[in-house]
Amino acid sequence: MSKLTKNQKAAQAKIEPGKQYKLAEACSLIKEAAFTKFDSSVDIAMRLGVDPRKANQMVRGVVTLPNGTGKVVRVLVLCTPDKENEAKEAGADYVGLDEYIEKIKGGWTDIDVIVCTPSVMGKVGIIGRILGPRGLMPNPKTGTVTMDIAAAVKEIKAGKIDFKVDKQGIVSSSIGKCSFTAEQLTQNANEFINTVLKLKPQSLKGTYVKSVFLSSTMGPGLELDMKSIGVDA
Repeated sequence: MSKLTKNQKAAQAKIEPGKQYKLAEACSLIKEAAFTKFDSSVDIAMRLGVDPRKANQMVRGVVTLPNGTGKVVRVLVLCTPDKENEAKEAGADYVGLDEYIEKIKGGWTDIDVIVCTPSVMGKVGIIGRILGPRGLMPNPKTGTVTMDIAAAVKEIKAGKIDFKVDKQGIVSSSIGKCSFTAEQLTQNANEFINTVLKLKPQSLKGTYVKSVFLSSTMGPGLELDMKSIGVDA
């Protein structure tokens, strides 16, 4: 096990072992405990009591964070020529079709989100084996397969993210940067948590949310007090 650095020890010293923090308190402390020279991301991780292997217990959704993520999101729009101007005016970073499909076949995936129209899904499906494992495959359920290209691009640029429970039953996401105010982080975290709570599978028996943690890049994790975020312990 590697030794803690001086900065890591100082950050750990700010955290009370075993304590569950109220959300607003955790968002303030996460900023104090951050020590990187760059603007660290603030992440949330919720351990759920679901079995992701069962289709009726899959938790997946989208959320638009009120204060954005603080990240620059690179958006590729795959569409027919009649939609290209709409995509560009909405702020898409890359717009086209066949040329980008060929680039992706060649290994290019220097993007964060792909949006496309239903009419081109046949062509997009050809590169599904490349996009799927990277979480880039457009999906109507997340609003990335749509005729309203402008609205989709604007929402993504404004802080719309999609999330999905992993094989360990954990759903996680970045909810901002340490440069955000504690209030902005609290608002974003609340929005994410409430969205996940609304997606509780009807078939689930037992505890839905087992634990919730906040952390910053390379920083310590803070466990949240469940009652303070509207979750019955």
